Amino acid sequence: MTLIKKVSKALAVIMVILAVLGFAGHSYVNHVEKEKTVVTLAKHSDKVLFFYRDDCPDCQAIFHQIYWHNVISHNIILINMNQPQNRHYIQKYQLTAVPTLISGNQRYVGTKQSQIKRIVGD
Repeated sequence: MTLIKKVSKALAVIMVILAVLGFAGHSYVNHVEKEKTVVTLAKHSDKVLFFYRDDCPDCQAIFHQIYWHNVISHNIILINMNQPQNRHYIQKYQLTAVPTLISGNQRYVGTKQSQIKRIVGD
C-alpha cells in the first residue's frame, strides 16, 4: 500500500470520528437546552444570568454559543423559563422577553453577537 493511500485512509477515519463527535456534542447541547432544572441563585453571584426558553427560536439560535462559552469560562447560569419554578425570576429581574442576559448592571435582550460578547466576555 502506498503512503498516499495510507494517509488517505487515516484522514477518512479521522473525518468520520470528528463527524461522530460533532454530532454527539451537538445532540448533548440540545439535551442540556431542554432540561428544566430548578435554579436557585446565590445572593451575590458574579455570574452572567442567561434566561431562555427551550421552545424559543431566538434562544435556540444562540444557545450553543452560550453553552460552549460557559464550558470554557464557567461564568454563566442557564435558566430555562419553561420550568415553572424559575418563573419568579420574571418579576425579580423585570424580564420582558427571552433570550435575556444579565451581568451586574448590564442587560441585553436579543441575539446580536457583539452584544452577547459584551455581556459574557470573550
